[in-house]
Amino acid sequence: MYTLDFSKPCRVYFVGIGGISMSGLALILKNEGFDVSGSDRDRSDVTDKLESEGIKVFYGQKAENISGDTDVAVLTAAIRPDNPEYLEIERLGIPRITRAQLLGQIMRNYGLSVGISGTHGKTTTTSMISEILMAAGTDPTISVGGMLPSIGGNIRIGARDYFVTEACEYTNSFLDLFPDIALILNVEEDHLDFFKDLDDIRSSFRKFASLVPGKGTLIINSMIEDTDYFTEGLACNVVTFGKNDPSKKIPDYTADNISFDEAGHPSFDVVIRGEKAFGLSLSVPGEHNVLNALAAAAFADAAGVDRGKTIGALNGFRGTDRRFQYKGVLSGGATLIDDYAHHPTEIRTTLKAALSVKHRDLWVVFQPHTYSRTKAFFDDFADALSMADKVVLADIYAAREKDDLGVSSLLLSEAVKKRNTESYYFKNFEEIADFLRKNCQEGDLLITMGAGDVYKIGDMLLKE
Repeated sequence: MYTLDFSKPCRVYFVGIGGISMSGLALILKNEGFDVSGSDRDRSDVTDKLESEGIKVFYGQKAENISGDTDVAVLTAAIRPDNPEYLEIERLGIPRITRAQLLGQIMRNYGLSVGISGTHGKTTTTSMISEILMAAGTDPTISVGGMLPSIGGNIRIGARDYFVTEACEYTNSFLDLFPDIALILNVEEDHLDFFKDLDDIRSSFRKFASLVPGKGTLIINSMIEDTDYFTEGLACNVVTFGKNDPSKKIPDYTADNISFDEAGHPSFDVVIRGEKAFGLSLSVPGEHNVLNALAAAAFADAAGVDRGKTIGALNGFRGTDRRFQYKGVLSGGATLIDDYAHHPTEIRTTLKAALSVKHRDLWVVFQPHTYSRTKAFFDDFADALSMADKVVLADIYAAREKDDLGVSSLLLSEAVKKRNTESYYFKNFEEIADFLRKNCQEGDLLITMGAGDVYKIGDMLLKE
């Protein structure tokens, strides 16, 4: 594998530079003095930012974009061997590394690197940890999988003391990382276009846990089935967090006296190893954020952060873009929320949080993400969506896939109806927006939901 020498910056080309993670890594290398360029399919706010920082971006992936004096090319898992740039990189004999391999190499240049993994909750917990470190007066470098308002985007370039990043399990990419502190928030079935089954996924997370060095710390959710499977034999310190479960060992960090206000914001006591340590009153809704905050608090203690700074940062945290994000009130009086949920567990979590918010009818506009995920979890999706009062389905967002699995949003809509929940399917966003204009009423709570571009429907409605 090609290894970058940070004392001798070279020419690096990113295939798919406009991605949320790729763009952040490109900016880090640019800041380190590397000659950075890359390509993407279309112009976006992200590519505009890259260009404003002096990075050359090509639009459209073509062989002629590749210069023969490129030292190394960085590719994501989405780039196929028949991609014109991939073929040209191979023809010219240019070394190539994956996005994850580059991320791992970057992590090794920092005093303390933190990797946050899990099927759900990575972006929110990464953001909470980032806020804690900034409140503590450190100067962390941050790579987060969403837009964090306090850093003005998805990347913050700081000093070489702390590096904070999400650690994604897809294609086992997190196994290329070098975390001094690692978090495992949860382990569930997902990405079944790559993993064989849940056992395969659990095995991958076990390997991730084993990456933590002896002087490091693994922070893991005690609610994961057979937590000992992930921790047995590890040389590092292990810290647990989670709910109290009479059938399991009491976690090191847990919550007591949980209550919610009208907006669904939780207040609770943080209990550490059986002793009440401090109270929190979060500014983000849902019980799932209690667990995210416990994980972040456990990290803060492991990193030696003053607890007063931890409390202030967690209480003041107002979320990231597309994570139960308040967007505004529509002309008809309905409140609009946007959320990234694209897995049945995430949908249930988001809707559970929504049900704790005062509202009339709960509407969900859902855009399934990938055909393989929709097919694998079809009944689970229908069950989860039926928690809402009214469901509107948009076409499946294909991402990297082709429509060849015999599944569709129309079929999913019919399955939701069979669960005695109103459900509708429309072929395009304009039809969906028009339907919502006519049917959403004052006091309703409307959530646009999915990992694709479903948020555009809300933007259309808010412009009126």
